[in-house]
Amino acid sequence: MKTFLRLAGLTRPFAWWMLLAALIGFATIGSGIGLLMTSAWLISRASLLPPISALQFGIVGVRVFGASRGVLRYAERLISHDTTFKILTRLRLWFYDAIEPLAPARLASFKSADLLKRITDDIQSLENIYSRVLAPPLTAMLVTALMLYLVGVWSPLAALGVLACQLLAGIGVPLITVRAAKGTARGIMALQAEQQLLAVDMVQGLGELHVFGMLGTHLDRMHEAEEKKLDLQKKSAFFEGLQESLCGLAMNAAVIWILWSMLPMVKIGTVSGITLTAVIFGVIASFEAFLPLTGSMQHLEADIRAGERLFEIIDAEAEVKAPDHPAPLPAGHDIEVNDLSFTYPGSTRPAIEGLSFIVPQGGRTAIVGPSGAGKSTITSLLVRFWNPTGGSICVGGSNITALDPEGVRRRIAVVSQRTYLFGQSIRDNLLLAAPGAGDQELKAALSAAGIANLHDRLDDWAGQHGMNLSGGERQRLAIARMILQDAPIIVLDEATANLDAVTEQAVLETIDKVSAGKTLLAITHRLQHMERFDRIVVLNEGKAVEEGCHKELLTLNGFYAGMWRLQHETML
Repeated sequence: MKTFLRLAGLTRPFAWWMLLAALIGFATIGSGIGLLMTSAWLISRASLLPPISALQFGIVGVRVFGASRGVLRYAERLISHDTTFKILTRLRLWFYDAIEPLAPARLASFKSADLLKRITDDIQSLENIYSRVLAPPLTAMLVTALMLYLVGVWSPLAALGVLACQLLAGIGVPLITVRAAKGTARGIMALQAEQQLLAVDMVQGLGELHVFGMLGTHLDRMHEAEEKKLDLQKKSAFFEGLQESLCGLAMNAAVIWILWSMLPMVKIGTVSGITLTAVIFGVIASFEAFLPLTGSMQHLEADIRAGERLFEIIDAEAEVKAPDHPAPLPAGHDIEVNDLSFTYPGSTRPAIEGLSFIVPQGGRTAIVGPSGAGKSTITSLLVRFWNPTGGSICVGGSNITALDPEGVRRRIAVVSQRTYLFGQSIRDNLLLAAPGAGDQELKAALSAAGIANLHDRLDDWAGQHGMNLSGGERQRLAIARMILQDAPIIVLDEATANLDAVTEQAVLETIDKVSAGKTLLAITHRLQHMERFDRIVVLNEGKAVEEGCHKELLTLNGFYAGMWRLQHETML
């Protein structure tokens, strides 16, 4: 119930529109009731061959109710759909605003396909909150009150019987069918999420599945998930059909009750047979309002589950929060790391422990060490993806935790080994770094990055994950974005790890040119051209074990020298 109330609270700004649509929906069903009642009265009355003037009331009523039903139905659909789309827009914006501060630290524990499922399908399913969960019960209550009054005018006893049958159709039948189908909606959602995960894994890992001969096994898993989902969907459809049948039985019971309670009145002349016919047809028409109620409760289960999945993410506390009163961004661009420590959540071993080093403004420093030494963690802490568990990082003399995180990130350009390119044009991928850049600026950046051959391909699709470009072109495109960003601090996080030696040399030369005069921090495990750096900090198991320039570290004949000899002897 708590989840439902939270979801319903998100629709509060549209409460009056929702109420208006529900009232128009009630008026639509009321027109249908009026149409059937006046039609029944007109046909029955006309069978007695009265003067035409005696039928004017019925003729006018049929015309009015017939025309109004169509107009009201259109108005109800127009308003309800418009309101639903507004609610859906609000939900998407609300969810994005809520998860944006959580990225990437708090979202790292979720699979990408699962996140996609929550962002798209789960939010999409919440459109039912209004159209299929909140509105139908309100409409049904109004119709029940209307029929209680209309039937009660001629027979209070008949009205009570109709009320009992409508309560059975509106409350009893949905409770029975929903209880019998309990867990079906949740199961379908879980299997849909599993299918999405399997589909993404198959598309992204198709090559590996072929190589290891596991494609058939993976397809069997997808087929099994589909079969389970179809079984649950058949079960859901069965109970939906059962609900319609039970509502039909309740409607027939109401008709029988009216005949039983009002036929004696017809015999004694208190009520005419024509009136009885009109009442019966009106009661039959009123049960239209109760057919969606089982669907409402089934959608409620699905919506609550979708809400739980969304709130599971949203209720997570952001790892990094902007200070209430951030300090002004400093003018300097030096980096000072003091006794820095960090442990990832759920881990007992520190990724970094007691690390200290200084990168002067305009200086070039390299952080080297074996895989798992904690090098990339420094990048994550520097760009405020995580907060240190101990110590501090200062930029320009200011602790970055006192600064606006977005401001810090604008001062730092990162080129990593996993350059992500969106499935859009090359131009769009470049404009991420400088949204207002023109073609000349884009081409200048491409030329500076050494990929002038892309000048005429700005509008070409980069491919999914940039697969239409070579590995070298992808890395150079990342450098072009760095150039466009024009940040005073550059961080290279294994920027050339996946390149061949020739391409790596060319990329490093390009970086040297475009980073002139800027503060450069390079993080790498490949000890190539290390004489380019003023200082080298050697990490092992999260701790600094050596520090100095390339020649000094080789002279020490310690950990760094061992790494250097191992890599170069292997290469030779």
